[in-house]
Amino acid sequence: MLNKLKSALFGSAKPVLTELAISEQKLDHQGLPHDVPPRHQEAINAALTWLCAAQDNSASADGGVARDYSLIKGWATSYPETTGYIIPTFIDLAKRTGNETLHERARRMLDWCVKIQFPEGGFQGGKIDATPKVPVTFNTGQILLGLAAGARQYDDPSYLQAMHKAAAWLRDDLDADGCWRKHPTPFAAPGEKAYETHVAWGLFEAERVAPGHGYGEAGLRQVDWALTKLTANGWFASNCLTNPKAPLTHTIGYVLRGVIEGYLLSRRPDFLAAARKTADGLLPAIQADGRLPGRLDASWQGAVNYVCLTGSVQIAHCLFLLYRETGKQTYLEAGCKLTAYVRRTVRLDGPSDQKGGIKGSFPVDGGYGQWEYLNWAAKFFIDAHLLEMDIQGEGHA
Repeated sequence: MLNKLKSALFGSAKPVLTELAISEQKLDHQGLPHDVPPRHQEAINAALTWLCAAQDNSASADGGVARDYSLIKGWATSYPETTGYIIPTFIDLAKRTGNETLHERARRMLDWCVKIQFPEGGFQGGKIDATPKVPVTFNTGQILLGLAAGARQYDDPSYLQAMHKAAAWLRDDLDADGCWRKHPTPFAAPGEKAYETHVAWGLFEAERVAPGHGYGEAGLRQVDWALTKLTANGWFASNCLTNPKAPLTHTIGYVLRGVIEGYLLSRRPDFLAAARKTADGLLPAIQADGRLPGRLDASWQGAVNYVCLTGSVQIAHCLFLLYRETGKQTYLEAGCKLTAYVRRTVRLDGPSDQKGGIKGSFPVDGGYGQWEYLNWAAKFFIDAHLLEMDIQGEGHA
């Protein structure tokens, strides 16, 4: 069962490689494409262009964003979960640039999310054509981020209604101790997940849009539960899709962001202290050139020889948020190292299906998102770089 899950999530261990995959593998094993990182703005623009292509080229052609571009299979079908949290990124960029086309794209994503919502308020896991089609806590929380952003930005009651349905479903589905257990994803190993603080963040955004419904309180209870998984050195147990003994930096980024967002909503000092404990614990794992192993064990030692690029930019974003709250220069410096490393992996020329995309792993044959360019990697890449630019006063996109 676990091997099947790993194959579904991260790719088959022995796929039949195309010439394109073999070529990219050889290039990656020669080293990073850039000796000097591309400029922030250039990299953001390239990643945005790629994300627009992912929406336009989705194999299901429904307004959602293709999960990935695979060097073996081509463009995938749309992925509800990540389309949901790509929406706030497109709204942010539309507001920064005045580009109405980005608003139109965000609304196509929103309309699609509203259309596929289950009557009770939840959303399915996996790609749109995945089975079984059942409501899943985590995916619902990620789409809630987009619904809340849409309800805040656009005068469309359907977005607000869908936001309330999703938020109420999550609020009422929470167990008494603050853990979500009733509607797990069928596409990850069974068990409790500390990283569902990233679901709680969706409730925090709903609380900001429509206070007084208990959304924020429910999310804070979940963060309290997640902190029972926090160890003395800042590492979280029960915090991975498949291997809780060596969680992905992707899920470490999820749990850390949720704790930080809990602090930003509540201003509870214990949440900030917990987030700083995790950040301080992982800082030594970041190498001088910004390389961060894609899985980290309970002593914060690298457990794999590839980089999970998604996790690197997620953690960078968290470090920038902590710098903004604390003024600790070490957080800013470490975040900049992480983003610079990931920028060095981005190709700014070549085939349009790859140009500006962010791989699951570097090298591309690593164990996360193997052979794929992932839509959520591009989303988190853009978000982290926008915040970095804001902090450093480099202007807007």
